[in-house]
Amino acid sequence: MKRGLTIIFLLAILASVFSVPVSADPDPETFIVIGENDRLPRGWEARVKALGGRVLRTMPEIGVAVVEFSSRSQAESLSALNGLQSVVPDLKFERIDPVQQVALSDYGNPPSSGADDFFFDLQWGHDAINAPEAWARGATGSGVRVAVLDEGFDMDHPDLAPNINYALSTSFVPGESVDYTLPDVFSHGSHVAGTIAAADNAFGTIGVAPEAELVLVKVLSEQLGYGEFGWLIDALIYAADQDVDVINMSLGATIDLTGATPEELAEIWDLYGAISRATMYAHRHGVTLITSAGNEEVNADDPNILVLPSDAPWVIDVSALGPLGWGLDQSTNLDEVAFFTNYGMSLIDYSAPGGNVDFDLYFNPSLQCTVAGVTSSCWAFDLVFSTGAGGWYWAAGTSQAAPHVSGLAAIIISEAGGSMAPNRVAFWLGLTADDLGPRGKDAFYGWGRINAEKFMKWYR
Repeated sequence: MKRGLTIIFLLAILASVFSVPVSADPDPETFIVIGENDRLPRGWEARVKALGGRVLRTMPEIGVAVVEFSSRSQAESLSALNGLQSVVPDLKFERIDPVQQVALSDYGNPPSSGADDFFFDLQWGHDAINAPEAWARGATGSGVRVAVLDEGFDMDHPDLAPNINYALSTSFVPGESVDYTLPDVFSHGSHVAGTIAAADNAFGTIGVAPEAELVLVKVLSEQLGYGEFGWLIDALIYAADQDVDVINMSLGATIDLTGATPEELAEIWDLYGAISRATMYAHRHGVTLITSAGNEEVNADDPNILVLPSDAPWVIDVSALGPLGWGLDQSTNLDEVAFFTNYGMSLIDYSAPGGNVDFDLYFNPSLQCTVAGVTSSCWAFDLVFSTGAGGWYWAAGTSQAAPHVSGLAAIIISEAGGSMAPNRVAFWLGLTADDLGPRGKDAFYGWGRINAEKFMKWYR
């Protein structure tokens, strides 16, 4: 495998690397208002109006709001109000658009599968974490509610529809519904949701927790190509208030603080504080928070690197693993560290299947492999296979690793009767993970690669 290549392709994760100042807009118009002591002071909304601004959303539960001004000077004037900690520009997290996506649209169904969902044999990630062995013991995530905070979703997909809570699914992107709206057939949100809880319905694929309930929440616009942290903060509060048990966030931004001015650093850390209030609120409401670590090959132990929301309190961060040449040999190691994954002792908690790329195979696309009746370029089989817009697709990234952990978290909570404190979920994830790197926690595997079968053996 050749490392260090600058080409970025098919890494379907909602993350980008920024250098401060983060926004390319010299006059950002959206600001996050942060009150002192988790409270917004009296009269703040009137002051916004008097300054010519507009209140977009309020989160009184954590003392945070989002406002719109036409200039930074108006925001600075608002920040002088007694009882406000700060008023800072809202930042964007952007999706890295894949150069190449791999669809399964021209191939027939496998003639013989280990399960009646006909694409199950392509889901090597489930084998890596021993999900089928957990299913055999009756563990399916039943009775657990998982919120997926992502871009739009295929709300009619036959693998997702049986498990979607349509009443609670919603969008925090202004002017956009929860639905995926692009003609592009790949849907990142649908891919993530399917890995967590595609239904065991004798059709398509199977999720790690095939009977978990999905609350699909749009926080990133596929039309605009980015999300705003104000949307994400509001969605975290919303999901926590809907009694969800798990929140999956396959999204984020990796921020390089090198060369930042004191004023820029203060704004970044105030934003970090606002996000932290939201994750702590969700944690207090019993929600297990899981996010992707990022795809930039960044060492997060560098003190100048901040990964959001991964570095916020009570968030479980997941690195990506995957095989090299699985299409040629299904007995190959499934736990190679993915070349793109972020890493660091301070960042990574667990590792899970996120896909990988054997560049020798990638640059030889004419080399074809057949697995379970499906024929494609051999390199594609090392990616994670899941649902998309109107079909099923391969993709790779830490975005694909996080939902494997969210699925197992749903199984753990289900086995506890439908309720378990987040700290206990993390305890069981770590206790039953396979320690694959240096003994104990390490920079790439964290506490280890999750193992659903081992959890079932040890918990029961």
